[in-house]
Amino acid sequence: MNHGPDDLSSTGEFDSDELALRRMLHQAVQEMEPRDGTLDHLRRAVPARRARKRQALVGMAAAALFIGTAIPALVHVSSTGTNANTSNAGHTSQMQGGASQGKQEDGGESTSGGSAGKPEDKGKGESKGDDKGKTAGASTGASSGTGPSASTAASAGVCTAAQLGTPTAGTTVPDASGTVYGTFHITNGSTAACTVTGPGSLTWSAQGAADSSKISAVRHTSGDAASAGLPDPSQEVSQLVLQPGSSYDVKFAWVPSETCPTSEPSTDPTPDPTTSPDSSSSAGSSTGGDTGTSTQLLTDGGTLDGSVLVTNTAEGGPSVSTTVPNACAGVVYWTGVLTSS
Repeated sequence: MNHGPDDLSSTGEFDSDELALRRMLHQAVQEMEPRDGTLDHLRRAVPARRARKRQALVGMAAAALFIGTAIPALVHVSSTGTNANTSNAGHTSQMQGGASQGKQEDGGESTSGGSAGKPEDKGKGESKGDDKGKTAGASTGASSGTGPSASTAASAGVCTAAQLGTPTAGTTVPDASGTVYGTFHITNGSTAACTVTGPGSLTWSAQGAADSSKISAVRHTSGDAASAGLPDPSQEVSQLVLQPGSSYDVKFAWVPSETCPTSEPSTDPTPDPTTSPDSSSSAGSSTGGDTGTSTQLLTDGGTLDGSVLVTNTAEGGPSVSTTVPNACAGVVYWTGVLTSS
């Protein structure tokens, strides 16, 4: 006996609500029918889809096989590279080109099967080779054009006192603030290049009324009190190859912190021995001799003379000095090596 869908209730699988829903669904679709030709379409579509799947699987298998065979060949070519045996390559090209190419040993084997291996074309091949050689030589010479300069710089020894000869030095007049600028000018007077490795040392010496406790020397930095007249430190060089006849400079600035001291007026109370202390003549009416009074000896006050002697001693070279006049207290700012303009 056949049981309908509603008979599932006897098994206890669905409750009454579910059975009612099933009946509603069945009633909703019981009048629906497929279109004409649907069955024929399915009969054709299902085999076609299966055929496409088989073709895709075959294509994937072929691709995997191709990759599996191509990778070892690629690895082999990469490993041989330019180290491949040229004799084998020539032998292979001869086999591919045929016996006619094997007879062209004098002119060289041609892998393209053309006339490059003919004796009359041999000169052209040599010409190209020569051109390549010339080009390579020219490029090598061009790339090494900076070589002699670099090698000269590397081989130039440190400048000596004999090479630097006699340096010169000088100062400018004080500006409105009293700052004095000076330059040490050092020249290579020899016939060989030498290397300047630094500005050397700078020392100072107090002269006259100058107070050594109020004098110091420091290296010039950006923004210091001498920046208005000294080059920026970025223009200094740590090392310089000095060609014969060329020069370099070391500059300095004297920035005063105080003016030189002045002397106080002095009075000498000693009377003139030629005059009488009890003379009855009034002062200012003496005619000399025993009738006049002595005048007081006065010493006018003035600025004391002081100066600073600034000396630069080049690295392994000579020393040169210059004097900053009317200098008693202040700071000497000095630079490193500067190329001479």
